[in-house]
Amino acid sequence: MPEEVLFEAESHESRASVAAYLRAVADKLERGKPLTLEADGQSITLEVPDRTEFEVKAEREGPAGQPGELSVEFELEWDEGAGSQDRGGLEIR
Repeated sequence: MPEEVLFEAESHESRASVAAYLRAVADKLERGKPLTLEADGQSITLEVPDRTEFEVKAEREGPAGQPGELSVEFELEWDEGAGSQDRGGLEIR
């Protein structure tokens, strides 16, 4: 299935700023409110269903045995018009 990018933004932020952004997203999700993403004159509002597929991924990119670039990705995924099935518990420590 082809992928259509509806919104994309990238910026350099402090750890505290990223935490505040993620906290705001978490608050919207917890309250069942629409999630509006805005940056650089673009905007999209998404209605996140009660159940989603949630993926957490940590990656390292670069040559083996040498310093590289580390990343952590959080992804919510659902079918338009329907919620996804529960697949079990993730934990953060």
